[in-house]
Amino acid sequence: MDSKVLKRLPLERLMDLKVDYAFKQLFGSEKNKEITVVFLNAILQKTGREPIKDILFTNTEAGGEYDGDKQSRLDLLVVTNANEWINVEIQFTNPYEMINRSIYYWAGIYRSPMKPAMGYKELNPVIAINILNFGLFKKTDRFHTIFHLYEDEEKFKLTDIMEFHFIEMTKLISEWKKEKLNPWDDVLARWLLLLGIVDHRKGKIYDDIFKELEEIALKDETLRTAFQSWEELSGTQEEILAYQARLKKVLDEEAAIREAELREQEAQERGWKKGLEKGRKERSEEIARRLLANKTDVKTVAEITDLPKERVLEIQKEVRE
Repeated sequence: MDSKVLKRLPLERLMDLKVDYAFKQLFGSEKNKEITVVFLNAILQKTGREPIKDILFTNTEAGGEYDGDKQSRLDLLVVTNANEWINVEIQFTNPYEMINRSIYYWAGIYRSPMKPAMGYKELNPVIAINILNFGLFKKTDRFHTIFHLYEDEEKFKLTDIMEFHFIEMTKLISEWKKEKLNPWDDVLARWLLLLGIVDHRKGKIYDDIFKELEEIALKDETLRTAFQSWEELSGTQEEILAYQARLKKVLDEEAAIREAELREQEAQERGWKKGLEKGRKERSEEIARRLLANKTDVKTVAEITDLPKERVLEIQKEVRE
C-alpha cells in the first residue's frame, strides 16, 4: 500500500472544511454517504443512541425568519434509518446568536413534517449538531458539549426528541497542542481533527495533524476515502471558484461586523455620547449597503446590522437603483 494518502495537492491548496460550502460538498454528497454515516456516529456515540446504519439526504430548506424572506439554507440535513432527523450546521465565523439560532432551526425542522390530521407523536426526534470555528462556552474547556431537557432537581430527562451538540474547534486544537487527544483510539477526535488541518481564517496549516491522520488512514479505509475525496474536491476548478467566493463573502461579513465594533468603541472612548445613536444607525446602514452590494441576503444583513428588515429592504432598493 502506498504510504501517501494525498499525492498531488500541497496542503495549503486544500479547502478549509470548516467553510460551509466545502463541508457540504464533502459530507453532503450521496457518493460520500459512508463517510457521513461514520462521522455522525462518531459524534452521537456519547448519547447512547443506536448507531446509524443508513441516511437519506433531504431538503435543506428551513422557513425564513421574517415574512416574505427566502428560505434559509441548512448546511446538512439527513434522516437516519431510525427516523431521526439530524441537522449539522458549521459556522466559520460568529456573527449570530448561535444558541438561539440553533434552537430556531431545531424548531423549524421538528415541526416541518406536521400535516393536517397528524398527531404530535408522529413527529420525529431532531438532533442539532453545531460545529463552531470559535469559542462559545466559557464555563467549560470541553470541546464537545451535549444538551437535553432535564428536570431541575432530580435531573431526569424530559424527552429524547430534542438534542443539541456544540463542537468548538478552537478548544479541540488547544487539546491537540496539549497532547490530550489520541485520534488512534478516539474516532470523534480523528474526524474533527480532519476538519482542523487547514485553517484559512488564520492562515495556518497543521502538518502534524495531517501526518498523524495520514498514518491512521492507512488502516482506516473510510478516513482514507475522505482524504481522497477532499483532495479531488480541492483540485476541481469549478469547485475552487465556488469555494473561494463563499470564503470571501464570509470573511467580508466578519470584517464588516468588526469594523462596526471598532468604530463604535472609538466613538465611546472619545466621549461622543451626543449623536452616538444617530452615528450607530448611519454606520449600520453603511455596512448594510456594503453587504447588499456584495449580494448578502436581507435576513443576514438584518442580523448583522440589527436594522429592521423594512429598512434593509429600502437600502437594498437604493443599492439596486
